[in-house]
Amino acid sequence: MDTTAPLTPDESKTRGQAQREAAPRGAMAKVSERPADYDPVSRLIWQGESRQPDLLSLRYSRMLVDPLSFYRGNALLMAEDLVRESNSSLEVQICGDAHLANFNLFSSPERRLVFDVNDFDETDQGPFEWDLKRLVTSLAVASSHLGHSDAQQERIARTAAQEYRLSIRRFAGEDRLATWYSTSDIDAVVTDLGGFFTENAIHRIDHVVAFASGRDTRKAFAKLMVDDKDGPRIVNRPPLLVPLEDLHESGYLTTGDLKRLIAGYTRTLSHDRQVLLSQFTPVDAARKVVGVGSVGTECYVVLLLGRDEFDPFFLQVKQAGASVIATATSRESVMPAGERVVQGQRLMQATPDVFLGWHSVKKGGSTRHYYVRQLYDNKAAIAIDRLDESLLVTYGRLCAWTLARAHARGGRGGEIAGYLGKSDVADDAFAEFAMAYRDRTLSDFAALKSAVKEGRVTLAT
Repeated sequence: MDTTAPLTPDESKTRGQAQREAAPRGAMAKVSERPADYDPVSRLIWQGESRQPDLLSLRYSRMLVDPLSFYRGNALLMAEDLVRESNSSLEVQICGDAHLANFNLFSSPERRLVFDVNDFDETDQGPFEWDLKRLVTSLAVASSHLGHSDAQQERIARTAAQEYRLSIRRFAGEDRLATWYSTSDIDAVVTDLGGFFTENAIHRIDHVVAFASGRDTRKAFAKLMVDDKDGPRIVNRPPLLVPLEDLHESGYLTTGDLKRLIAGYTRTLSHDRQVLLSQFTPVDAARKVVGVGSVGTECYVVLLLGRDEFDPFFLQVKQAGASVIATATSRESVMPAGERVVQGQRLMQATPDVFLGWHSVKKGGSTRHYYVRQLYDNKAAIAIDRLDESLLVTYGRLCAWTLARAHARGGRGGEIAGYLGKSDVADDAFAEFAMAYRDRTLSDFAALKSAVKEGRVTLAT
C-alpha cells in the first residue's frame, strides 16, 4: 500500500496560499495580450477544418445569433487566451467549457431533479480558475445581452466568484466521502446554501427552476419517430435530423459502423448496464445536429426498441476530438478522446448517465473517437432570456456552487480554498476579468460578422 501521508487541512491551505507568489490573486483580473498576428476568425476556420464541411455554415449562423451564442462557440479562442495569462498550478479535472448554458436540470438514476454541469466535450486537466473565468465571463456576457448596466454585469460576475470561493471552502472542510456523495439535487443545493441565501433568494431558486424548458422523454421520443411499414423509424428533418439512409454527404459513419461502435461501447459499461442494454435492439440511426460549439462534429442518434414498438430508447453517439485545453497547451492526451470525456464526466458530475461509455472505430484510414450516452433523460435547460438581474444572480450562484463541488471531488479543494482565501481580493479580480473578457468577446463577435461580409465564412441559408 502507498504509505504517503495525505496533506492535512492546514498543509493544503498553506500549499494553496503559496501559489499566490507565482500567481497573485489580483493578477487573475488581467486579460492577456494576443500575438500581433492572432486572428480569431482564422482560428475558428482552422477549428472547422476538422469538422464536417456541410455543417460549417450552420455553425457560424448559430454563433452569430447574439454575443452569448458566439461565446458558446468560442471555447478554443478563450483557452488560447487563458494559456497566455498568469495561472496557478492548482490543476484539477475541469469542464473546459463551463459557461452558464452548460449547466442543466435533469433526472438522476434515482429520478431526482438534479442540477449539474452537463457538457464535457472539452473536459481535461487544467487550472481550476479557467473554469471559473469561463463561468463568470458568460454571466457578464449574458447580463450584457439582457441590457443590464456595467455595474449590474460586474455585480453578477463578482457574486458568482464569491459563491465559488465560499463553496470550495465549505467543501474543503468536509470529509472526503461527504464531498464525493454531495448531490446536486435542488433540495440539497437549497439546504447547503440555506445559511448563505436570504429567505427571499431561496424562493427565487424555485423561480429559476420554473424558467426551465424541459423535455418529457416520451414526448421527445415521439417527435423523433415516424411509423414505417417495418415499425418505428427516425423522422427525416434535414439538416438537423437525417436518417443515415437519407444522408448523402460523405464522411459520416454507416449503419454498419454504428453497430460495431455500439457493440464495442457496451463493453465499457458495468455488467448490470450491459444486461439492461442487451434487452434493446437497434432499429435505426440518424445524424443529429446539436448545440452551438459542437456543430460540425459528428453526432448520431440510434433508435432502439425494448419490449415492443411502444418501448423506445435513444442513444446519442457523439464524436470526441482533442479538447481545446489540450490544443491550447499543446498537450498530448493520455487516453482516447471518447474515454477522456467519459472519465472527466464521471469524476465531475455527481450523478452521471448510467449509459455513459465510449469506443473508437477505424474509418477512412484513421481512427475516430466517440462517447455514448442517453439522448434525453428528462433534461431541461434554463431559459436565460427570461431571467431578470436578481434571478441571474441566483442562477450564477447555483452554477458556482455546482462548479466548486465538481472541482472539490478531485481532492484539491483545500489548496484552492487556501489560494482564494477569506477576503474578496479574488472575487474582485475575477469580476474585473469577466468585464474585460466580455469586451474581447464582443470584439471577436464583430470580427466574425465582418468575415461574413468579406466572404471568408458562409452562413446557412
